[in-house]
Amino acid sequence: MRKLYWFQNDLRLSDNPGLRAQMDAEGLLLVYLLPVNRPWCNTTGMGGQRERFLRESLQSLQQSLSALGQNLLVLEGSPELVIPDLVRDYSIDAVATSPVPGYYERKTLNLLRSRLKVPLLVHGSNTLFDRGDLPFALTDLPRHFTPFRQAVENLQMRPALASPASLPPPPALRFHSVPPAPVKPHTALPIRGGSENGHRRLRQFVFDEKSILVYKQTRNCLDGLDGSSTLSPWLANGSLSPREVAQAVREFEAAHTSNESTYWLLFELLWREFFHWHALRDDVSLFRLRPAGGRKRLHNCTFEPRSYARWCSGSTDYPLVNALMRQLVATGWISNRGRQIAASCLVNELGLDWRYGAAFFEKHLLDYDVASNYGNWQYIAGVGADPRGGRHFNLEKQAQEHDPKGIFVEKWQGRQPIQPEFVTDAADWPILEE
Repeated sequence: MRKLYWFQNDLRLSDNPGLRAQMDAEGLLLVYLLPVNRPWCNTTGMGGQRERFLRESLQSLQQSLSALGQNLLVLEGSPELVIPDLVRDYSIDAVATSPVPGYYERKTLNLLRSRLKVPLLVHGSNTLFDRGDLPFALTDLPRHFTPFRQAVENLQMRPALASPASLPPPPALRFHSVPPAPVKPHTALPIRGGSENGHRRLRQFVFDEKSILVYKQTRNCLDGLDGSSTLSPWLANGSLSPREVAQAVREFEAAHTSNESTYWLLFELLWREFFHWHALRDDVSLFRLRPAGGRKRLHNCTFEPRSYARWCSGSTDYPLVNALMRQLVATGWISNRGRQIAASCLVNELGLDWRYGAAFFEKHLLDYDVASNYGNWQYIAGVGADPRGGRHFNLEKQAQEHDPKGIFVEKWQGRQPIQPEFVTDAADWPILEE
């Protein structure tokens, strides 16, 4: 049997159940399709640093596959158009992939299945727990994080799978190396994509430097390598699996010690898990101004392009927000606290539709994944998983707490000329969604 495996957000050999399931094939075609822009907002696409990190991850995967006599076919185009042609041209008998949460991802998968004349199998990947391990049906998923965490944090997690020692051979076709991106890593965050680099960072953070022991105290540092684990970029495209990270933490606790900080890294993995399953359940509601069942609150009904442009370019009247946005565009990174501050400014100070902020983050973040990005933006906007109905951060207080000497603001040129206020048209008045 000849098989095709479509890599998505699982760009690794280790702990990859979908790839493992292809071991019985006579021949195996491995494919990756570069992301297609979302149709609803022209702000999306990939910024320079996000594209660089992805290309490096694909180059790393190609090298790892080459050592096993395999290769990776990287193409552009919509899956529902490209994959059926590959199935026909190379006489493929079955197609497999791993799931990615999201409405457009589900629609693409369903459309692909309808156009294939061979079976399409979807194998679990990139979560701590398989769907069948959850103690509730997806329709009964807790609405808020705390009851979800309490229900799952003591579940037995399946061990991470080792990398395969061999793979079935590829078909006879011309493979091309992934060309390098036109930008280099920024000196403020000199991390590179690929599973090997992700595992190296994991070992460094947990075992070598033992930074995990103070993670809870340092994780809100505004610069990427000053306290955060910075593992999320590799987790986002699947160069690392969450089970590999959790397993490393458990091994460290068994060999050394456990404390509130070691637990907190697992706690953050549970947040990631929570948003993953919520995105699967919420489907298209993940992109609505106010999802079904969400709180009723005031929302702006139009889009103010001048305020949005100032926020994107880091030219608002809020120096800390400006510094954070400039850091994002230059490096592809903002700390967790920085994201909350920037999002709160867009939603509360500027009064803009949260989805435009989420789309800009989607464009630039190295660690973009649909569930965590849009779930966290809903959380800040008060239309998602936050039982308190949204977060409004005091920007002056945040600057005093996280940049008391103004070093971060100075580094990223956050102090910009004060801009004139815009007069709001009647059409821009907020509405209360019913």
